Amino acid sequence: MSIPHATYRLQFRDGMTFERAAEIVPYLADLGISHLYASPIFTAAGGSTHGYDVIDFQTLDPVLGGEEGFARLAEALKENGLGLILDIVPNHMAVSTANFWWRDVLKLGRDSAYAQHFDIDWRAPKLLLPVLGEPYGEALDKSKLEVRIDEETGEPVFGYHQLSLPLAPNSLSLLNEGEGDLEKAVAGVNADKQRLHRLHEAQIWRLAYWRLAREALTYRRFFEIADLVGLRVEDASVFADVHQLPLRLVQDGVVNGLRIDHIDGLADPKGYLAHLKRVSGLDYVLVEKILGPGEALRADWACVGTTGYEFARLVTALQVDPYGREEMTNGWAGFTGDEPELARRALAAKRRTLTVNLAGELAALARLAETIAARDLTTRDFGRDTLTMAIIELAAALPVYRTYIDHDGASDQDRALIERAVEQVERGREVEDDRAVAFIASLLLETAAGSDARATFITRFQQVTGPLMAKAMEDTIFYRYNRLIALNEVGADPDEFGIEPEAFHAAMQTRAADAPRALSATATHDTKRGEDARARLAVLSEMPNDWAASVTRWHNAAAGLHQVLPDGPAPDRGTEWLLYQALVGAWPADLSVKDEEGLQALCERLTAFMTKALREAKQRTSWTAPNDPFEAAVETYVGNLFAPERRTLLEDVRATIDALEPAGFVNSLTQLALKLTLPGVPDVYQGCDLMDFSMVDPDNRRPVDFALRQRLLQEVRDMDADAAMERWREGLPKLWLLERLLRLRSRRAAVFNHGRYEPVEIAGEENEHAVAYARVFKGKRVVVAVPRLVLGHCEPSLPSWIGSAFMRTRLLLAKSAGGYRTLTGETVGEGAVPLSTLWAGLPVAILESA
Repeated sequence: MSIPHATYRLQFRDGMTFERAAEIVPYLADLGISHLYASPIFTAAGGSTHGYDVIDFQTLDPVLGGEEGFARLAEALKENGLGLILDIVPNHMAVSTANFWWRDVLKLGRDSAYAQHFDIDWRAPKLLLPVLGEPYGEALDKSKLEVRIDEETGEPVFGYHQLSLPLAPNSLSLLNEGEGDLEKAVAGVNADKQRLHRLHEAQIWRLAYWRLAREALTYRRFFEIADLVGLRVEDASVFADVHQLPLRLVQDGVVNGLRIDHIDGLADPKGYLAHLKRVSGLDYVLVEKILGPGEALRADWACVGTTGYEFARLVTALQVDPYGREEMTNGWAGFTGDEPELARRALAAKRRTLTVNLAGELAALARLAETIAARDLTTRDFGRDTLTMAIIELAAALPVYRTYIDHDGASDQDRALIERAVEQVERGREVEDDRAVAFIASLLLETAAGSDARATFITRFQQVTGPLMAKAMEDTIFYRYNRLIALNEVGADPDEFGIEPEAFHAAMQTRAADAPRALSATATHDTKRGEDARARLAVLSEMPNDWAASVTRWHNAAAGLHQVLPDGPAPDRGTEWLLYQALVGAWPADLSVKDEEGLQALCERLTAFMTKALREAKQRTSWTAPNDPFEAAVETYVGNLFAPERRTLLEDVRATIDALEPAGFVNSLTQLALKLTLPGVPDVYQGCDLMDFSMVDPDNRRPVDFALRQRLLQEVRDMDADAAMERWREGLPKLWLLERLLRLRSRRAAVFNHGRYEPVEIAGEENEHAVAYARVFKGKRVVVAVPRLVLGHCEPSLPSWIGSAFMRTRLLLAKSAGGYRTLTGETVGEGAVPLSTLWAGLPVAILESA
């Protein structure tokens, strides 16, 4: 039970409780899922929508049903033969007074039993709490700060709106100056702003304006979120406290695997995983890790692999036409005027992210470097500004999220990465003194033994480059560089415009050898769009000129809807290019332009997405400085596109979708077939058993209609492929294929768990439009043949077309004594078999040897 053959990801909260999940378990078992894959379930901050803001690792969230509700879920899993993989968050906790550990630190400071649980700089004068909506002085003058008596404990607390902070015991004398009665003392201090200020200044913490967080925070945060404080799980006692409950669930046999969130945030990922393996004995541990171009997961980590971002990247890349790159680029740049060179834009974004969003982290690194430099006569003349520039450039030049230098020093791989980054910095000439760059590199590459400052610099540098890459790329560039947004995905590279089958085969052979049990995901709670939206948008690479013409046509048709603002037109052309791709990707397959209610629901989703996308892009608006007129103008524009009097424009959009939708649907079925048969453990994100045209969260966390899926599952069991394909707009072929492939994985478990990956030859006129491979183990074979880049073979509104287009293209099947059996039970002989035969009813073919 410890090694899954298929997982199903559920997002708890927002109506998904333990009891609700228990009700769904029989459906998952009936579908053929082996393991429920659960988002974090420990007690989180009030109102949490995701569970990654934990306030108590040692309790199951009462909001989800607590211990009693979880026991019912565990029993349902046991009764239905399912295992459980649990998502845990060892990197951070919520900054909340509901978090007992944090509250105790606020009260007692370094004397707290939990002072070393958090990654706090105790050398700083105060523990900075950047929670005020205005500068501290304004809040004090406007009487927004006060002392009040906590209703539950009866103790005095320092208050700001809904926030109540504990007072240091040695500061209570300032509250009780000349007052014997607590209520009178509270009233007295609140009436005297100087006394109130003195009381504030006597605390371990200091309240501050929220904008100060980016440059003066005194604790490690998660990315740039000051509401999440970093944990020191490298300390054995902290590790034990954080993992006490999940390890108990493992020992009780309830939990069979763990997913480790944000492994790159930890001080020592390798050491953490080794320790986790020792104390848990688990065979199935996954890490949430984004691999850079050409990067492989470290072979010496005690885990089976990643959560699958690189898998999704390869599948999408296979469905993008490399030959459409130039025309797509020209169409996008011509319409928008955007800079087409990604590397230059990415470097600029990384520099700005580190100097602005992560200014505090940068300053801390520069102080450390300056302190170390001052100890040596050969380096003491490096000023802080020079060192800061060297750190910026070196971090920005790093092509991966982070290196993994530990107490043993830099590996050959890490040394090569840093040396390559140094070479790029020296070529760029942003730092005039190469010696300064060499010095920063030496802090990372030379042994840190005996130097706490060097060891700290190495750890902090590595913990900063991950957030730097994530914020600059995923949360900035991916919303700016909108040439083809199917490529703007977590773990992907927008500049990788498609790959050829040979490269795909090579990647899968490596995966079969190195990570055969890693997760194969095509959608997660973090992906920028639903898997079927991405599959549909990939088709745009096959029609770049037509797409550019369509966007221009829609732009002209909506010309009267644009507003002219002081900072430019709204929406601008770059926003429009993104908007129309998002609209085409998100449009439900069964949504008609006559369905007013459905159109308005889509309009609301699109409006919310655009606001988030524009803020993430940080060009004309942002989360920290919203441009209300611009956002309102874009929202109005989107709303007007959906106004009843503009149905002609939406009918044109729908007609364009009709033209590419069959190819997009084939991509969806291909994507599913690949996920279920390639090396790795397939994961189904909640709801993706049918079509999923979601946009980025929170759109991808909308409630899932499991009753519908359960009913349709019984229907597709009695359908042949032709009958399912007739109802393709409902997504039935996807569910039909998923159910049968899950049964195949169970029936041929040895082949999928241990089988090697072999490319299979395709011969004939259209061979570049198909990919085939076999999974082989001890003489047993499962052969898969799927189409790619088939827009030119499609008939409008008919995805079951392609048989006749591939009459002269043949799959070359190896010898098998009893031939091969298809998913629908037909027998196919060995040798050259026309793809037109294999794809006659369903545009993918999976055959198993007898």
